[in-house]
Amino acid sequence: MSFASFLKDEMRYQGFTTRELAERSGVCKRTIDHYLMTNPQEPSVTNAYKIAKALNVSVEYLLTGKKNAVISKDTELLKSYHSLSLNQKELVLTVLRTLEKQNKS
Repeated sequence: MSFASFLKDEMRYQGFTTRELAERSGVCKRTIDHYLMTNPQEPSVTNAYKIAKALNVSVEYLLTGKKNAVISKDTELLKSYHSLSLNQKELVLTVLRTLEKQNKS
């Protein structure tokens, strides 16, 4: 498997579109599209890092698929969050903001 395969799988798993990943990572959508093609262009180290960080996985995971390279707790939270409805996401954000305010006091 390749970077493209692991990237596609992770995007699908987390429910990301190419546009969302581009916005979150700061990597141009067109560039990400090139990484996802049948004969993909390999990413620069910088772009691989930005994409991995946006997906909350390691670069090693995107390159090798090693599951132990995934940053597990944060990834679990993201996956759960992405599976929620829009109303549920708003509720989660409200709770998080409230907790954040309590921590600051």
